[in-house]
Amino acid sequence: MRAEGQLLVATTNTGKLREYQRLLADLPVKLYALKDLAERLPEVAETGATFEENALLKARTYSAQAKLPVLADDSGLMVDALDGAPSVYSARYAPTAPARNAKLLAALADVPIEQRTARFVCVIAVVVPLTDGALTAIAEGHLEGRIAFEARGQNGFGYDPIFLLPDGRTLAELLPAEKDAISHRGKALAKLKPLLLPMLSL
Repeated sequence: MRAEGQLLVATTNTGKLREYQRLLADLPVKLYALKDLAERLPEVAETGATFEENALLKARTYSAQAKLPVLADDSGLMVDALDGAPSVYSARYAPTAPARNAKLLAALADVPIEQRTARFVCVIAVVVPLTDGALTAIAEGHLEGRIAFEARGQNGFGYDPIFLLPDGRTLAELLPAEKDAISHRGKALAKLKPLLLPMLSL
């Protein structure tokens, strides 16, 4: 296994990084974030039209630059009443997380609860550089819910405070372990985890 199972998690989102650290804690893999690299890599623009395109773009680009196995994801919120928006533009919907939540709540101000259905989507791509190319794996996870009428909860990040679960709690009201067990990111990673160690051993 190369360098004792090193894996670069290609994100600058501290909340997302913490989730990956928890979700991968049971594997003998050393995780690195972009900020841990000795040389700062240029940010990869998310120019893809889908979550899968963006995840693959980031994983392939950072792996080629860092010469390391890379895990990258693209994730976002899709709201049915907004024709699936903000989708791949979730992180760019407004300048800050509170502003994004406020903008979304304003856009749904007159929408009744039964029409506020939404889902989180996460696509994870893992790319391992080889001497003759690269090995790639990809998986997708979803979490169904609705958009609340107001933000609640202190945990999580991003849209978590306004994402309402069937039990009446928002995603931000869950403990970290509860969120990990049901989240879109946890579901996608569960599909990839059996592949990670074999991939990193090549």
